[in-house]
Amino acid sequence: MAVEKEIAKETKNNVIDMLLTLIVEELSKDLNMDPDETFSRFISSKTGKLFYDDESRLWWNGPSYIAEMYKNEVKETRV
Repeated sequence: MAVEKEIAKETKNNVIDMLLTLIVEELSKDLNMDPDETFSRFISSKTGKLFYDDESRLWWNGPSYIAEMYKNEVKETRV
């Protein structure tokens, strides 16, 4: 995409880091978990791996969308 080519790598990484902070905050509140534990679980999840996959472009979505995707993943693994 043309927009993505215009974004400097450093800027993109900063956006991803800020987005991750918002995701962890939301998940910590929703799941009543410690932010450090939430961060570790999110990063090691399928959703977390997709979040850092350049091809998936998951980071283009908002934090609530990604948090909901993670919560659905957690629900599916508990069933």
